[in-house]
Amino acid sequence: MIQNRIKKGLGRGLSSLLGDAPKEIATTKVSINDLIRNKFQPRKNFNKESLDELTNSIKEQGVIQPIVVRPSKSSQGKYEIIAGERRWLASQNAGLHDVPVVVLDFDDVKSLEFAIVENVQRQDLNPIEEAQGYQRLINDFSYDQEKVAKFLGKSRSHVTNCLRLLSLPREVIELVESNKISQGHAKILVGLQNAYFLARKIIDKSLSVRQTELLVRIFKNKKIPKHTSKDPNLKKLESTITDKTGLNVIIKNKKNNTGSISFEYKNLEQLNRILELIKSNY
Repeated sequence: MIQNRIKKGLGRGLSSLLGDAPKEIATTKVSINDLIRNKFQPRKNFNKESLDELTNSIKEQGVIQPIVVRPSKSSQGKYEIIAGERRWLASQNAGLHDVPVVVLDFDDVKSLEFAIVENVQRQDLNPIEEAQGYQRLINDFSYDQEKVAKFLGKSRSHVTNCLRLLSLPREVIELVESNKISQGHAKILVGLQNAYFLARKIIDKSLSVRQTELLVRIFKNKKIPKHTSKDPNLKKLESTITDKTGLNVIIKNKKNNTGSISFEYKNLEQLNRILELIKSNY
């Protein structure tokens, strides 16, 4: 039966979502131009090499597994993709005019659940996309972390750690999205004021997760000094040097423009770090 074939292809989590559907689900062909992107699709990035491989496969064999859709609420006569956007994009690249679909009458909650489960089970999402999908279930559909974990068959700690990634600075999130640093690296950087500086070090030095943990030990206890009456230009300069070095910097300037620059260190490792920076640049 069609339904059994869909269940086998999409996995146990998706088959549970199909539980309310009729026992036999008919496929039909629709114009490729009548399909629109799922507004709840958690996946934002598609690997070009993988998409090209699927395009070549579709050219040779056609679309083997139908795309799951629902009638669009915003565009009359159109269908919103619930699962299979990658197949839809590859079909366009392959020059197809129509594609096989299964039409389901899903509400917004089911649509988001379906899209997340399909991508998570296939490991198609990067960690940020996965976390954003979880966050949307929580924000828009009154899930809590326990319910998200149970629904997806994940541990509560996995869901929690994924969600914590969203607290990283935007620049670090972009590095995770582009696979320049791994989820393991990113987890270590959560909550650190100098997260982006450390992320750049991970990339520049090709650090392992273990090496990153050791590096973070040097910096994580740093406190940014507060100066209430300092010249704004000196504050900006201190901030710039701190960003460049990852170390606390204090500049003292007298009225005759003499003064001192101090690099603050908490232990021998940080002192060695200062010396290495000086030696490598002068």
